[in-house]
Amino acid sequence: MKILVLNCGSSSIKYQLFNMEAESHDVLAKGGIEKIGLKGSFLKHEKENGEKVLLEGEILDHQTGIDYILGVLSSAKHGCIKKLEEIDAVGHRVVHGGETFNSSVFITNEVVEKMNECIELAPLHNPPNLSGISAIESLLPSVPQVGVFDTAFHQTMPKHAYMYAIPYSLYKKYGIRRYGFHGTSHKYVSARACEILGEEYKDKKIISCHLGNGASIAAIKNGVSVDTSMGFTPVEGLMMGTRAGDLDIGAATFIMDKEMIGTKSASILFNKQSGLMGITGVSSDMRDLLAASKENNPLAILGMEMYSYRIKKYVGSYAAAMGGVDIITFTGGIGEYAHYIRKAVCEELGFMGIEIDSSANEAALGTESVISNGDSKVTVMVVPTDEEFMIAQDTKRIVEELANR
Repeated sequence: MKILVLNCGSSSIKYQLFNMEAESHDVLAKGGIEKIGLKGSFLKHEKENGEKVLLEGEILDHQTGIDYILGVLSSAKHGCIKKLEEIDAVGHRVVHGGETFNSSVFITNEVVEKMNECIELAPLHNPPNLSGISAIESLLPSVPQVGVFDTAFHQTMPKHAYMYAIPYSLYKKYGIRRYGFHGTSHKYVSARACEILGEEYKDKKIISCHLGNGASIAAIKNGVSVDTSMGFTPVEGLMMGTRAGDLDIGAATFIMDKEMIGTKSASILFNKQSGLMGITGVSSDMRDLLAASKENNPLAILGMEMYSYRIKKYVGSYAAAMGGVDIITFTGGIGEYAHYIRKAVCEELGFMGIEIDSSANEAALGTESVISNGDSKVTVMVVPTDEEFMIAQDTKRIVEELANR
């Protein structure tokens, strides 16, 4: 079964074409389109053999972009399929499913209507996700589509974990609660860790750390999410590249009053101008901050200390919430490559039974690795995430279930 996975952003589309045969899976091609609707739009395409192609052109909307992608995938020169009919299904990443979707779903008109109702919860992300679905419906009308939601994995959180201490009427009226994000990544990494170790997923307590420009932590107990750091929006929780993370609401309103800014400006301030970038004034990229810290830049040093300290606090709190922890995983660009952040997080956690193998930690760069030593009571691992494969896997399962009914 050949499955196309699409991740549509406001001005971009990422894609991968999988051959999901038996237990194995092959990526036949992957790439992305940038600057949709803007000058200088282009498509980057990578073949199965690693050969890369850059194609420039005027890409005005998502339907045009997906038409470009389908054309490249089936082209004689750059493609990997002879005709579009070889695509058996399309899986879409959808950011927000609200309380409506607690699992991946086969996309119908009724599902699209429900997804439209979730737009106010993710006004920047859900509309382009829906544009991708609409484009496939137009270009490949007979191909089944599946929606895979970032929030779905966290719908198992108990009510005492996802509720905010605000008037209950606001939850009932507007659905204001913790939803969490990066769910597809947390689900893949936690399950994959147990697979690598030969452990039973449903018997383990796992803390999954997804650390990239956006970052979140999930507490996973017996195979389900019981808490996560991102909340109603992705701005809550850990300190991130440009997001503030946890912040006193009183401080937010104080800043708004003093700077005389409204909600839109405040949203930009806390989402785009805060975090590592806001503290350091250097960069939101951890590699740049490492270089600056080596030159004794005090704000770069402070930013990195704040970043790792907040992760450590969440690790401790989630271990407490679950009554212990068996496995801690690191994933995402920072989680997979920044061994110095992993070291800083795990230092002084010996009281929890965590002991890191320094050599293994430094050697683990984007590879599946155990970085704890033989005496550690908690297994600490690096597990590269593969959200696209998870989407393809869910899509294959749902399409096959429908075919077998």
